[in-house]
Amino acid sequence: MAQHKGAALQDPFLNILRKERIPVSIYLVNGIKLQGQVESFDPFVVLLRNTVSQMIYKHAISTIVPSRAVRIPFDAPGQNHEHEHEHEHEHEHEHEIEDEHH
Repeated sequence: MAQHKGAALQDPFLNILRKERIPVSIYLVNGIKLQGQVESFDPFVVLLRNTVSQMIYKHAISTIVPSRAVRIPFDAPGQNHEHEHEHEHEHEHEHEIEDEHH
């Protein structure tokens, strides 16, 4: 079965959070903030553990914020290296725009 494109980043990211038991804040699209540790995940849901386990559907998640910096290994299976250099230059243009306004 083909792996969907987003899994190339989200699976290694979620796996590090799970393995290292890093506390996270998960913000849902409706603005609710949930906190806990990633217990498990699959292509559709994340199991978040705090005092109880909660199954959160990924389509309801806006943002996942780890309590500390997380480095995703570049040799992660399915890692897409095509776009690495594209993002390096995105912020350069933001500074140029800011400079024009000052």
